[in-house]
Amino acid sequence: MNETQPMFVSQCISSDDLSPLDRQGELSVAVWNIYKQKRPQWSQVLTELNQQHDLLLLQEARLNHVFIDWLQQSQRHVVMAKGFKILNTPMGVMNIATNQALDACAYQTTEPWIRFAKSTLVANYALSNGQQLLVVNLHGLNFDVKLARYKAQWQHVAHRIALHRGPIILAGDFNTWRAGRMQVVTELTDKLKLKEIKYQTDVRQRVFGWPLDHIYYRGLNFVDAKSMTTSASDHNPIMARFTLNPAPADK
Repeated sequence: MNETQPMFVSQCISSDDLSPLDRQGELSVAVWNIYKQKRPQWSQVLTELNQQHDLLLLQEARLNHVFIDWLQQSQRHVVMAKGFKILNTPMGVMNIATNQALDACAYQTTEPWIRFAKSTLVANYALSNGQQLLVVNLHGLNFDVKLARYKAQWQHVAHRIALHRGPIILAGDFNTWRAGRMQVVTELTDKLKLKEIKYQTDVRQRVFGWPLDHIYYRGLNFVDAKSMTTSASDHNPIMARFTLNPAPADK
């Protein structure tokens, strides 16, 4: 995985680079459904987020030539889990980080009606306290009326989180636009003892009054979070800051 070319994750990849993702114990994260870069000013907003955060978690990233050029100029490490292709252009979730992932695995879940897939990217990053941060970047299914596949998508994620013993960030566009969907997420995160961040300014995109975008965490110290209004996508970015716990004592 190098910083000038996005790495596709078809199943799982790994690296031996132990460079920490955080900056001396501080970690900043941004989450944004970029709406396939359909609207003007997406690159300006994304550049600002990239400059201000250690980790960007994108949904609906469209890997066309313009976006590849932006990624090469960003000089960041990129991993992407493809959901589907349109005209040979991959779409999916993407992590853009100051340092590369120790490992990353991609998963797809197909929408029952439209047959396009939503993707999930599960990655581990080294931290300066010797721990590994598990990052789950998830774009939730949108057209599953009975929620059977939506639940299955989340159950797979729950299994991966349950196996991890270090800090965790679970984030993305969960498509929680009705109570039943939100209940699936709440039951899972409660069981896994994940906390949802609280926003100083909350202008997250809502449908029927329900917010779609979320950040949950465990094993980190939450500092603050906010969302910002933009016309560069149909979703507003959300951002959070954390600090690390002290290095674990040797057993």
